[in-house]
Amino acid sequence: MVTGPERTHVIRTPDQRIRVFVSSTLRELADEREAVRSAIERLRLAPVMFELGARPHPPRDLYRSYLAQSDVFIGIYGASYGWVAPEEAVSGLEDEYNLASPEMPKLIYVKDTDTRDERLTQLIARIQADDTAAYLHFHTAADLEDHVAGDLAMLLAERFDESRVAAAAEPEPEAPTLIGRVPVPYTPTIGREADIDAVRTLLARGTDRVVSLIGPGGIGKSRLAIETALACGDMFPDGVYFVLLEGVLEPGLLLPTIAYYLGIRDNGEAALEERIAHALADRRVLIVLDNFEQIVDAAPVLVRLYTVAPTATFLVTSRIVLRIRGERVFEVAPLTTPAGEGPASLDRATRSAAVTLFVDRARAIDADFDVTADNAGDLADICRRLEGLPLAIELAAAKVRILSPSGIAERLESSLPLLTAAVRDMPDRHKTMRATIDWSVSLLPDTQRELLEDLGVFATRFTLDAVEALGEGRSWGDESIDALTALIDGSLVKQSEVGGRRVFSLLSLVREYALGRLKERGDAVRVRRAHADYYRGLVQRIAPGLGGSGQADAVVRLGLELPNLRAAVRHLIYTNRLDDAGDFAWSLLIYWWISGFFAEVRVWMLELLEKQHDQPITQHTRAIAWFFALWGEMWQRPSEQVIAGLGECVRLFTESGDEDAAAMALAARATARVQFSHLDTDKADAELREAVVTLSERGNTWAEAITEVSLGRLAWVRGATDDALAHFDRATSLAEARGDLFTTSVAGNLRARLNFQLGRTEDAEREFVHTLLLSIRLHYEEGVAYGLEGVCAVAAAHSEAWRAAALAVAAGEIRQRIGIFDVEAFTVHTPYLEILRGHDPQSVEAGQAAGAELTVAEAVQLALPEHEWETVADTLRTW
Repeated sequence: MVTGPERTHVIRTPDQRIRVFVSSTLRELADEREAVRSAIERLRLAPVMFELGARPHPPRDLYRSYLAQSDVFIGIYGASYGWVAPEEAVSGLEDEYNLASPEMPKLIYVKDTDTRDERLTQLIARIQADDTAAYLHFHTAADLEDHVAGDLAMLLAERFDESRVAAAAEPEPEAPTLIGRVPVPYTPTIGREADIDAVRTLLARGTDRVVSLIGPGGIGKSRLAIETALACGDMFPDGVYFVLLEGVLEPGLLLPTIAYYLGIRDNGEAALEERIAHALADRRVLIVLDNFEQIVDAAPVLVRLYTVAPTATFLVTSRIVLRIRGERVFEVAPLTTPAGEGPASLDRATRSAAVTLFVDRARAIDADFDVTADNAGDLADICRRLEGLPLAIELAAAKVRILSPSGIAERLESSLPLLTAAVRDMPDRHKTMRATIDWSVSLLPDTQRELLEDLGVFATRFTLDAVEALGEGRSWGDESIDALTALIDGSLVKQSEVGGRRVFSLLSLVREYALGRLKERGDAVRVRRAHADYYRGLVQRIAPGLGGSGQADAVVRLGLELPNLRAAVRHLIYTNRLDDAGDFAWSLLIYWWISGFFAEVRVWMLELLEKQHDQPITQHTRAIAWFFALWGEMWQRPSEQVIAGLGECVRLFTESGDEDAAAMALAARATARVQFSHLDTDKADAELREAVVTLSERGNTWAEAITEVSLGRLAWVRGATDDALAHFDRATSLAEARGDLFTTSVAGNLRARLNFQLGRTEDAEREFVHTLLLSIRLHYEEGVAYGLEGVCAVAAAHSEAWRAAALAVAAGEIRQRIGIFDVEAFTVHTPYLEILRGHDPQSVEAGQAAGAELTVAEAVQLALPEHEWETVADTLRTW
């Protein structure tokens, strides 16, 4: 447990799991290699496996570098000793074993076989005599997988036992948050070293507030932004955030999207721009905004942001120059192609970047692929025709599965001029990119081509279930798995793991192409309808869990589906299914509240209201749209007009027969009264009580509990502390009975604050700890900040100056990062901390310095008793 100011910690990079180096022959033991990879990944370790041609380095340099960075050595030996390179005395197999350090654990597995190379037999005999290596025979790949998984688990247990002798062992570091993290490329970046240095130099100058990487689609803007961001961590000590704008089509969603990736929760209580400014104040951060061209009208928002947050810098990728003050444009050039009209170089050291990229991607399909005297001319021709565009080259390289370089060059020669002629209004390089996709798609059978076009309706990622649902009645519906696999093989669809699920995605340019083709085919409306229906059904299955015991799981699941939830609302509104869009938004009210997405829901609802003039909507839908539109106004700019508007929502909900919604709108109206300067507490109290009665009669426990919280807050403000505690008790009891973590946390924390203020310190401490644990389970960072402040108050009351100060600063760091504020009347920790500052200023100062360095996990560990910390340590590592 964290105990004092002297504690230090190491912040590890995202890839630094335990690395297990696997030594084996490539082709002979292909099945065994996959079995070992599976065993290693089952334990969440990182397999380090040499793949011929996977990196643009000599094989010996590659495996030596891999080995030097690894933690465990696994050797798999069969019948073959392996290839001995020219001028070498031993094979790579033996060289890898020789190079493994004596301190590195070595697990050796030998396959039973009738014959074995003599030199391999000699190597195995030497290994048997080596007391630093464990040695085992196996029969099948399945046996090997079980052996490796068991032996690695035992090895880790032994090492863990050894580590216990250290008196002050470091806890596991907090895992990096997924949202906003810079993505790690799956393939090496080629030919961009000079560009990365140049952009880094621009960012280092600090004179340009916005650096825009400009170029046509497919030229590598996003990849350059990623690599630059990864290279600039030292320049931005307060963080580098990657904001994906690929599925964001409305300019009004720029701020909500930035807030989402920064981890800023929008509950409507303050203007989102104000929250972001608060979160970025005095922080040196780099914010990467990828694919800005589709919302370029929102560019002036960046000027406002860097004005209120002058230490933040923005790196933007766009096909269009933003043309705002403070912008520095960097034109992203294509990769270099072979000079003149000659063939590609046979010498790796002198190859052009475009050819190097083609070879690297082709080797993912054919490990032996390289530039030869026979294909050098064709490769040069391919790269020149594709004008050095990285995405076009990758798509062409994917065709080596079915075509030789000469076949690819021949088809490009006949296809590109014809295809580019059809899109004369595009920039030349964009025409080439479009033509390359056209050519790649033209090689597909009809069913695969139609599947690709239909996939254009999805947002940034999608699941196989969603694809199969979309396939009902489509030509590819009965072949969805095989057709999707073929698109993956053709580099038109990517696959990855997110939250333990296999998901798929299209590159933004391919998605744009697919959606364009879908519209040309006249099927866009039908496929959008199918997409929206699938996600409406998904929400109908998940949303009921939001108010009860399934809340935490529902929030996580909806978070993974968020891009397509947004797309589904957009499809519903676009296809004039306005009532369905309203019901969709309303069913997720609890999710929008917990996760803080009210600002973007407001954008959709205002768009819906604009369309009602051409497309009639029900009173219920109109009430929903106005409710969401007025939510932020209720907190930020309360007025008679807002109170009247919420009153209209009550009327519309009532007349449409939805008493639940009417009661919730009534509670919101009462909250607006409390916020309004002309405070009418009696009327607010009466409306809240009326809402509670109705909600109780209707069995809407979640809304009843959250309204009881509002009654408690009102009573506290009025000085009726006993009434306030009674309302918080009632809210907590209702929420706990339903398994509603969110309301239990909110109500419990307020009750604990009030109890602390009344001198009931032990009761308050228990509840502060409890609500902190609940917030961690829900990934509710605002609740974590409140919980840390509560424990801080108790520590301050016990004169634990260093601990109290550290927790206060750590909570403040969370507050600033996610942009939350608090009502002064409900703040209880700061007065006691000020008293301590007068009594023990040195400890307070030391605690504040330490608190600024704590991760969220470390701050929670400092706040919790040891037995409670153990229950949430694993959860915190997934944040």
